Amino acid sequence: MTSSPPPDAGTADEPQWLTAAEKEAWTGLASLALLLPGRLESPLQREFGLSLFEYLTLSHISESPERRLRMSELAYLANGSLSRLSNVVKRFEKRGWVERFPDPDDGRFTLAALTDAGYEVVTAAAPTHVRAVRELVLDPLTAADQRALARIAAKLRTRPADLAAPGG
Repeated sequence: MTSSPPPDAGTADEPQWLTAAEKEAWTGLASLALLLPGRLESPLQREFGLSLFEYLTLSHISESPERRLRMSELAYLANGSLSRLSNVVKRFEKRGWVERFPDPDDGRFTLAALTDAGYEVVTAAAPTHVRAVRELVLDPLTAADQRALARIAAKLRTRPADLAAPGG
């Protein structure tokens, strides 16, 4: 329940109910979080058969030095669990888009590396993704709105403890 607070709200046993302004902020965020990914995914799915998660996986590897990235870091960047990522990367390996191998700097970690074929896929899909991001997110916002969105996202972003240190 997030509606008007009862007169005695906020006691130790009762939650502090949301004000009308807080509810508007929360429902706006929830709507973005739940609806926007599908709208961003639709053109990728239609044109390339890629989910948004799959595209982000390829994209983040492509932007990393030597097109290699630790699986744990990639899961965070693509906003998915390590098990979900592992399943996607397994499919990518079968398609010849990604290879996995132990991190030579620390064998406890696994690296995902983008192959030339995978790079071709992500570079072909990138313009479609960028058009959707511009149309659905950036173009409706002013420069000040974009800066505010970036500040808000930074404040709300969570990073798992094992990725908090540089090189994690």
